[in-house]
Amino acid sequence: MAEQEKQPLTASDSTVSGSTQTGRAVSLARLLHQECVQLLELFKERETSLSDQTPDGGRMVSLSSEATESSTEEQVQLLHSALRQCLGMIHCVIQKEAEEWGKLEDNYETLKASVRARLENLLHTTKDLLRSKDETLEVTPDHQCNEEVDGIGGTFGLKMWTYRVLLELIHWADHAAKTLHI
Repeated sequence: MAEQEKQPLTASDSTVSGSTQTGRAVSLARLLHQECVQLLELFKERETSLSDQTPDGGRMVSLSSEATESSTEEQVQLLHSALRQCLGMIHCVIQKEAEEWGKLEDNYETLKASVRARLENLLHTTKDLLRSKDETLEVTPDHQCNEEVDGIGGTFGLKMWTYRVLLELIHWADHAAKTLHI
């Protein structure tokens, strides 16, 4: 029984939440959250110099204050928008880290690519949930990767910005699971 609890969720485990599209979206968001937490752990292991650092600043992605009073459909649309911004940031992390250190072959890199793919999948899923409306939702990254990261240059700035992005991904993956569950 304990082994079953340690098994990671997969998209095919959506039967736990029912076979509905929403159930699949919740399972996907929960899996994304788990992977984002693991990615942050791998990042901290890799960047031991940051062990005593805490990134400054508030949310990098924020919703309007009216989001809590919105209808369920509007909340999913706002969530979709936030996830697009997160996708843009993970794309930017991948690009900037590749420019700085080149393409590395390790668990961190593999999981980072998996998180990006899972986030893209979740965006497609939330788009499908809202398909009944006339609105066209984008699933492309909503972030331009051409500015300095948090205004801090150099390797340290990139590492701190990456740390903030990973914390943001954890937050929004958790928020997605909770919002979609409701």
